[in-house]
Amino acid sequence: MMGYSVWVFAPFLAPVFIGIDWLTAARGIYFVYSFFCHQLPERSFFLFGEKAMYSLAETQAVWEYTTDSLGLRQFLGTPMGWKAAWSDRMVAFYASVWFFMLWRWGVRNRKTLRVNPKMLIFLLPMALDGASHLLSDLESFEQGFRETNQRLVFLTGNTLPFWFYEGNALGSFNSWMRLGEWCSQQPGELWNS
Repeated sequence: MMGYSVWVFAPFLAPVFIGIDWLTAARGIYFVYSFFCHQLPERSFFLFGEKAMYSLAETQAVWEYTTDSLGLRQFLGTPMGWKAAWSDRMVAFYASVWFFMLWRWGVRNRKTLRVNPKMLIFLLPMALDGASHLLSDLESFEQGFRETNQRLVFLTGNTLPFWFYEGNALGSFNSWMRLGEWCSQQPGELWNS
């Protein structure tokens, strides 16, 4: 449990280390986690700023290398906030497992955990969301169908505020999708116990 806790919460130490000017440690965390997450700023949480998340347009206003994902991954933040070392999807995935482990440790009698293959169905929403984002980025990096959600605008008759449809900020459609992934994963973990 302790080792997994370090894995779950270390990405949030990177912006803390930047804040105290310990750049070597921060860059080390970003580097290690870059193998497990895209670290795109428009899909990541920020600490020590005005907002918890920033849109692609807000990142482009302060960072010059925004024409491709490799350039965007290099953005660690500015005084507007410092980026956590993984995206909101990774936070939802790993934190939900951590909360489940904590619950199981506190409530259960530490029985051996066996993985039920049927629980994989609860991971389907995350797989669909991740795959649709990948296809969207391949279609058009900055204006793919998941960035503008034009199909959703059509389906809802454009009745919701513009910020709901565009980007990944908290409260947007994409943000709600990730929260839904977390919620769908929880029953699978509980069912498996």
